[in-house]
Order: sequence, then structure tokens, then C-alpha cells
Amino acid sequence: MGVTGVTGVIGGTAGTGEVHGTVAVGYEPVRDAFVRNFSERGERGAAVAVYRDGHKVVDLWGGTKDVDGDLAGGDAPWMPGTAQIVRSATKGVAAAALLLLHQRGELDLDAPVGSYWPEFKARGKEGVLVRDVLAHRAGVPALDRPLTPAEALDPGLGAAVVAAQGPFWEPGQEHGYHAQTYSWLTGELVRRVTGRAVGEWIAQEIAEPLGLDLWVGVPEADAARAGRVGRIEPPAAAGGLRLRPKRNVAEAYADPDSLTRRAFGAIDPLPDENDPAYRAAALPASNGIATADGLARFYAALIGEVDGGRRLLTPETVELARGEASAGPDRVLIVNTRFGLGYMLHGPASPLLAPGSFGHPGRGGALGFADPESSLSFGYVTNGMNKGVTADPRAQALVGAVRETL
Repeated sequence: MGVTGVTGVIGGTAGTGEVHGTVAVGYEPVRDAFVRNFSERGERGAAVAVYRDGHKVVDLWGGTKDVDGDLAGGDAPWMPGTAQIVRSATKGVAAAALLLLHQRGELDLDAPVGSYWPEFKARGKEGVLVRDVLAHRAGVPALDRPLTPAEALDPGLGAAVVAAQGPFWEPGQEHGYHAQTYSWLTGELVRRVTGRAVGEWIAQEIAEPLGLDLWVGVPEADAARAGRVGRIEPPAAAGGLRLRPKRNVAEAYADPDSLTRRAFGAIDPLPDENDPAYRAAALPASNGIATADGLARFYAALIGEVDGGRRLLTPETVELARGEASAGPDRVLIVNTRFGLGYMLHGPASPLLAPGSFGHPGRGGALGFADPESSLSFGYVTNGMNKGVTADPRAQALVGAVRETL
């Protein structure tokens, strides 16, 4: 397959600089859309990668490593190994951990969570199944008392608080996005089944065997790795999803008593995502760190062999992952959402490539997904965080361009 190199100056705000990388012949629309993100959509620093049939066909990056950087002033440019916090795009990695344990016969998706984690049975949660956790049907998207940032970094404390929390609806009967509590639900299940912390397990069983630049927890002592992570913008108020003419997720988020605000505010105040201590913690709902290539390669390995080597999920497990497990009005995100087991499915609230695609966005812009029918996977990371929960216009421009190539 022929490859086209990309090196060119792009216009716009200070710090955008140049776009670099390669695209395979036929994928030039992705290059063009990436350039336009800087000149037309306010991109500061970003990268995008696409794999097809297990081989990388798009690898682009540009701008500054830090969102407040200025190349003209000598600040660091975005490099091939630059990584960023991808927020909720981490949820897809956490889901893969549980699915892999199921695939290996160590975790039963139809078993009660309490059979692995007895303390979780408290206050009417005896019937919550492992698959309910993955499908956002566990009923505990919020906490009666939010955790402080310092408390949230203690996985044992977070898990204990979630275990003691009463459900907000009858578990299994409705669904609502577990924006923050998904960290402790998935992380504690991994710990109870394997005896290892979730970040350690993901590193040893997923990232290292596949050579992924992807971490759930970057130790402060690992200066080389930590130095590759760029600064991002503080989180903005949620927005971008609308269901009814007079009610959307931004309005619900503005209401301190709404389940939306309480779910996103399960950690209050929101942590400083540029703090090395936060980046070192393992919160698999929200603080994974990845390069665009790491995210795209991860999804490529979910659906097939990468570079002729190892794959993560069997075809049968892929079908479990992307089979519709929740659909309809979301108690937290307000709109109608669709979830498989741990993954958002293609639809108006979370548009991906095609009807069979599955993946996960990160609030602010990041996106990773796979499409088995076209044997394609996609990863996009950025330091310029927009306020939308899903369907970021920069990511969608790139996805649209990928669709053109098919």
C-alpha cells in the first residue's frame, strides 16, 4: 500500500504550527480534514490514527503539546509520542478488561457483582449483574456525598463508598451513564477477580503485550513517560446533547439537584487533570492517557490481529461487546443512548463510522472505536477540550473523512 508523507505549515492561532505524519494512498481526505480542524475549528494540538485490516493507514499529528503552548515562543511541538488524557474514552479499555476476564473464564457476565464483591450487595443491590455494570444499568451513577479529589484517588475508599451507595433506580430496569462511578465498579471487579490493581492489570495484560502507548495511571516517578503527556484545558460545562426542545444535558448539568449533575459531580470539585498525582492514579472511567496510535491500535486488536500478531477479543466476545444491551432514554445524559457491554454504539447521540461500530468518546473531544465490517479502527486525541460530551465536531469531521475513503 502506498504512503503519502505529510509535512506542511497550517494557519490559524499561535502555536498551531505544522501538521506532520503519513497517510496511505486513498486516505488523503483524512489529512485534509485534520488540517481544516486547525484552520477552521480551533484545534491547538492533536493527533489522529487509523488502522485498516490491522495495519496503520493514517498517522497524523500537529500543533503544540500543551494547549496553552506557542510554537513561535519556543514551546514544545506535538510529537509522534505525545499523549493526552482521554477522559471517558478510557471506559472502553476498562470494558475490555472485564470482557477479557470473561473470555478467559474468570468472570461470569451473568453473575451478581456481589458474588465477587460481597460488600456491594448493600441496600438492595444484590441483583446487580456484571453485565449491568458494563451496560450502565447498575443504578449507582451518583453518590449521596461526592468524593473530594484526594478521596477519589484512593481506589479502596471509592470502591467502599460505591458499595455502600443505594441505587437511584431498580438495577437492571433502566440505564443511565455512570460517568465517574464506573471507575470503582470496574476497577474493583478487576481487583477482586485477579488480585491486581486495574491499572497494573491493563498494563500487563493489554498495553504491554500489544506495544500500546496507553496507560491507566502514569507514575510520577516515570519522568520519561510523564514528560510526554501534554497539558489540557480545564473541563468545561457539559453540553452538546439535546432530546427535548426545552431540556438538554447542559441544562440538566446546570441543575445541582439533577442526576446529571450528581453523576458528573461524583468527584467534587473536579480534579486538576494536569496534576501529576491525578495522572498517576487509576480511574478507568476518566483518566486514561494515550496517544492516538495507542487508542486506534487498541481497537484494532479488539477486532483482529495487529500487524499480523496478537488480538485481544475473539469474534464471539466482539459480538457480546457490540450487542445492544441498553437503549432509550438515558437517566443521566437525557437523550436516547445505546450501549453494548461497556461501549457506546453508533447512533445520533454518539455517531461513529457505521451501524456496526462500537467505541467510546471522551468528554471534550477524544474518540476511539472499531468497525468490524470494514476492519477499521480509529483514535483521536486532543489538548483543546470542547464542552461536548459526545459528537465533537473535530472528531466527527475526521470520521466523516474516513467514511469517504470507504
